[in-house]
Parts: sequence; C-alpha cells; structure tokens
Amino acid sequence: MSALFELHERPDLDNPVLIVALDGWIDAGYGAAAALRTVREHNEFVTVATFDTDNLLDHRSRRPSMTLVDGVNTGLTWPSIELCAGVDRSGNDVLLLVGAEPDHTWRAFADASVDLALEFGARLVTGLGAYPAPVPHTRPTRIVSTATSRDLAEVVGFIPGRIEVPAGVAAAIELRAAELGLPAVGLWAQVPHYASAMPYPAAAAALIDGLDHAAGVRFGTGDLVDEAAKTRTRLDELVSGSPEHLDLVRQLEEQVDTLDTGTISEMSGDELAAEFEKFLRDQES
Repeated sequence: MSALFELHERPDLDNPVLIVALDGWIDAGYGAAAALRTVREHNEFVTVATFDTDNLLDHRSRRPSMTLVDGVNTGLTWPSIELCAGVDRSGNDVLLLVGAEPDHTWRAFADASVDLALEFGARLVTGLGAYPAPVPHTRPTRIVSTATSRDLAEVVGFIPGRIEVPAGVAAAIELRAAELGLPAVGLWAQVPHYASAMPYPAAAAALIDGLDHAAGVRFGTGDLVDEAAKTRTRLDELVSGSPEHLDLVRQLEEQVDTLDTGTISEMSGDELAAEFEKFLRDQES
C-alpha cells in the first residue's frame, strides 16, 4: 500500500473506467471543470481513497481557506485529492480522480494512482482537459487525444505529426498505466483561442460525449447544451460588430470545414504549441 494515500472503502467494482480530472492544469474555457461538475451533480459518488496533500501540494500556491466567525478562526478547509467511486447512467462502474494537481513527487503519485486503478480492476484510464486552438465557435467542438496506443488515438482523433508541449500530471499517469498494461487516453476539447479565457460549455458537453465514445461510460450533459447555445449567441453578437473578427471566424471555418473526419488538421505543430504556451502565460499574468 502506498504511503501517499489512505484507503477508506473497498467497493466491489466491475471493470471500472478511471477518469482523471485534476484541476490546476490547462483547462481552456473551463471545459474539464464544467464537465466534472456536471457529472458529480447528477450522479452519486463515494470517496474511496484520499491522498496525502501535505506531501503532494505546495500550500503557499494552494492555500487552505480560513473560516472566521466574529473574528474567531473556526477552521481551515484544505485542498484535497481524492479517488471516488460511482456508476454512470447505464450502471457502469466509474472511478474519479479529482482535486488539485500535485506540485511534488509526480512519479510516485502516478504510480499510486495506477496501483489504485489496478487494485479496483480498472479497464481504462481516461483524462479530461481542454486547450485553446485555431477553431471557430460556429462549428461543433472537436476532441483530440493523448493516447498510449495508435488504436486509441484513432478512436478519438488526433493531431498528426510531432508536437512538443508542456505536460500535466495526467500525462505521467497515462504513461505509467501503459507501462503496466492498462490502456490510457486523454480527451482534449479544442476551444476557440479567442474564447479560451471565458466559460465555454460546449467543450464540457463534448468531453462528456467523448467519455461515451471512447470509454463507453454515459453521463448526462445537464444544462450544458443550453448554456452552450447561449454562449454561441453571445459570441455571435460580439463578433458581428467587427469586420476583422468576422474575417477571422470565416478563415477558421474554412480551415475546419476542409478537415478529414478521422484526424485533425495538418496545422503547424509550432502554431499549436505557440497558442498553448500563450494561453499558459495569460493565465499566469
């Protein structure tokens, strides 16, 4: 048993999918956060394990919140990392790895996470994320993969060629899973780069649909579709007032409309990495 976590429950699960949805990393349009929130609001989960955040987190960057009542410190709420278990709408068992992305000991955390997944008989690891991309808000949100096999990548869709981008801990979990024979795939929603700093519900809905397509787990999208329609209307109104923005959207539409349905555009890896890194800089400023 790893010293990094404490096991609280040992439910009898049948081939669950482990969904990794840790916050603190790239999440354009808050797509993964909104998808996770919707899944948890409409389905019941129990905590089966908690991780040692004193060893995993830098509390100066993720400070606990203090509750004051009439000037009296009545307690602290500490950031957490938990493994939860539940079922989807079809009765399939599911594990959720949620909470703050660790600041330290990524290799040990990846080992512990995959060990837990295997202990509960997981058949697949699936990560959720969203990143800024040169795509228009007027087209359906695409999902691309970071997968541990070509077959999985082709199921989801992928960006051809070689791309070097910063990685989150989910990538370390994917690779550790592959080393131990457990398939893993990350689902990444493409969010229009000009909308990446605002809530983009279409990305969250696409990620939930992607879980069904790639992992065979089914969750409802709740209000996300209606929220996405409202966001589309708002963006249409904002763009309509600028000929420059209208031209940008048309160019992006032309690019997306020429794509093959099986893979993603032959867009420059350098361009994609530049968009990605610009988004990270903007988040830090």
